[in-house]
Amino acid sequence: MAAQRQRQINLLPQEEFEASTFGRILKWLLSTFRILVIATEMIVMIAFLSRFWLDSRRSDLDDEIKTKQAVLAATSDFEKQFRLIQKQLKIFSSLSSQPAATDILNTITQYQPSSVILTAVTLSNDTIQIKGVAPTEVEVGQFITNLSSEKSFKSVTLTQAETQSESSLIEFNLKIILGPKGVQL
Repeated sequence: MAAQRQRQINLLPQEEFEASTFGRILKWLLSTFRILVIATEMIVMIAFLSRFWLDSRRSDLDDEIKTKQAVLAATSDFEKQFRLIQKQLKIFSSLSSQPAATDILNTITQYQPSSVILTAVTLSNDTIQIKGVAPTEVEVGQFITNLSSEKSFKSVTLTQAETQSESSLIEFNLKIILGPKGVQL
C-alpha cells in the first residue's frame, strides 16, 4: 500500500506561504503572467493568420495596378491627341473673340499703292509688322502716308528700308501700332 500511496512534493508551502504578502504577490504574478502569455500567443496567431489575408489583398492590388497601367498606356495616345485638340480649340476661341484679321488686312490693302507688293504681314496683340517691296521710295512714302491717315492706327513706323542688289526694288519693313479706339486683335 505504501507503493500505491504517492507522495506529492510541493516546494511552495501552501498554508504559511499563501498567507504572507510575498506569497500573495507571487501567486498574483504567476496567474497574471499566465494570462499575458495566453494573450500574446493569441495576438501572434491572429497576426500569422492575417498574413494570408494581407498577402491575398496585396496580390489583388498588384493585379489591379497592372490593369490600370495597361489602360493608361492604351489611352495615352488618345489623351495626347485630345489635349492637343483642346489647345487648338482654346487658341481658335481666343482668336474668334477678337475682330477678324481680314478686316485689318482689308484696311491695309485699301491704302496700298498698286506698285507696292506685300511679302509678309504679321499680326500680334496690338502690333502689325509688314514686309514688302516697292519700285521707288516715293511709293513707300505714299504707303506710309496713306496708312498714317487711318484713325484706327496709332502710329506707322518705317523700321527698315534697303535696296535689293539683284533688282532695283526697295525692300521695306513697317511697324503699325493699333490705337485704343481702333481695331484690336
